[in-house]
Amino acid sequence: MMDWTDRHCRYFHRLLAPGALLYTEMVTTGAVIHGDREHLLGFDRAECPVALQLGGSDPDELAQAAEIGAGFGYDEINLNVGCPSDRVQKGRFGACLMKEPELVRDCLAAMRQAVEVPVTVKTRIGVDELDSEAFLQAFVATVAESGIDTVILHARKAWLSGLSPKQNREIPPLAYERVHGIKRAFPDLTIVLNGGIVDVDTAAAELDQVDGVMLGRAAYQNPWILAELSARLGLPAAESRREVVAAMVEYAHRHIERGGKLQQVARHMLGLFHGQPGARGWRQQLSQNMHLPDAEPDLLLQACPEPVVTVLDHPA
Repeated sequence: MMDWTDRHCRYFHRLLAPGALLYTEMVTTGAVIHGDREHLLGFDRAECPVALQLGGSDPDELAQAAEIGAGFGYDEINLNVGCPSDRVQKGRFGACLMKEPELVRDCLAAMRQAVEVPVTVKTRIGVDELDSEAFLQAFVATVAESGIDTVILHARKAWLSGLSPKQNREIPPLAYERVHGIKRAFPDLTIVLNGGIVDVDTAAAELDQVDGVMLGRAAYQNPWILAELSARLGLPAAESRREVVAAMVEYAHRHIERGGKLQQVARHMLGLFHGQPGARGWRQQLSQNMHLPDAEPDLLLQACPEPVVTVLDHPA
């Protein structure tokens, strides 16, 4: 979800699902330690609870980055051991680390020692030729020695060569039963299933087998699923898309006042009316106009297919 789930996206998603745990884009340890921390890690407290996802393979650097992230107020620090991109592999982190379970364990242990907030790991069910049930159980057993209690499993293996990141999300078959098996083998661990969940019924059914579900691109392309799933589970949820648009108009005003641009906010909202009458017009109006130098938040009101009643601090 790099370049997708930035702070503006998370603010938007929080309006849809007030009780969901949100995750940042993956940020490398080098960027956290040496980069512009406010730009990389700054967020609105309204986004909470939110987890910081880190990429790295050096225990000391991960511990330092985790400590910095906890200092910014993140509620969880997550280590990504699932991304298969070439860029990530060259940095020796992501899915290639599945081949070094002891190193993953040591990284997680160092992170836990550095912070008081929970530390978790997100991984695949296998990598390259290492894709047996026995391998996955041994991997989880090893990383659990770090003391973590939550494992997020993308229910596909990863091929480190021959497939693009997009193909790695589509071609390796989903194996939910492998994740169910991990939950049975490690009943004391919190097991979260990720991958291929595109509708509320699937998500709800999986929650009978595992402790949680994680939605990625499906929630980005059809954000309203977050509200629908929250409501199904009896959690707080947005009641209408138009109320979300009204809140995002105010948010966009504040962002522009700080020197931002409407496109940085509105680009995450293109899928809000997915499958609804007027969805195409909404997308077209935003896509054609949100990048213009004089684009204002009122564009969201004009493009909205449903009537919006809003009280703004700024004249419409």
